[in-house]
Amino acid sequence: MASLEEVLDRIKSMARPDQLEGMARYGMTVERRLGVSVPELRGLAKDLGRDHELALELWKTGIAEARLVAGMIDDPGKLTEAQMEEWVTGIDSWDVCDQVCMNLFEKVPLAWKKIIDWSGREEEFVKRASFALIACLAWHDKKAADEKFIELLPVIFRGATDERNFVKKAVNWALRNIGKRNSNLNRAAIEMAGEIRQIDSRAARWIAADTIRELESEAVRKRLKK
Repeated sequence: MASLEEVLDRIKSMARPDQLEGMARYGMTVERRLGVSVPELRGLAKDLGRDHELALELWKTGIAEARLVAGMIDDPGKLTEAQMEEWVTGIDSWDVCDQVCMNLFEKVPLAWKKIIDWSGREEEFVKRASFALIACLAWHDKKAADEKFIELLPVIFRGATDERNFVKKAVNWALRNIGKRNSNLNRAAIEMAGEIRQIDSRAARWIAADTIRELESEAVRKRLKK
């Protein structure tokens, strides 16, 4: 079992401060960040294996890379709603939000509840987490029924007027991923995009146009036929 100090030393040994400027250009928060790439962090997480207590310690450091590893190594079986709330309110960068949703939050049944809870919150990355979870579940949960995603379309409709960049992009990601699951959901997502397009909002119009462009593309059509 690796100690917190040992893991932090390994992360710091991979630090690339020269990468921070580029990360900032992509909208990542670079305060308390070392410049380590996600593939490198995945390699470290693979070496560490599941470790709930270490994940909690890593998260508390506030270092972006430590938090990314925390999401990768935490045990979904030990994840509580209280921890989800604590972690999501501490997120300050879109990439940490998306990676934690993808590597941890989406793996528990509570994810469906938190989508609804967080979609109504005002904090930017809490709200983004709601739609990132929809996108992740639409991508990875092969067993979920179409109805579960259709029930989330009104949530996406309500979120489409949020003009904040990191929220509107997540709303768009969620709707596009629903529409790429199968032909039935493709039609439902395009129909919802059409409704969103009627909203008097720049964010809504952008979300609708980008969604329709991808979901009606030849590449998506071909994949759905297969």
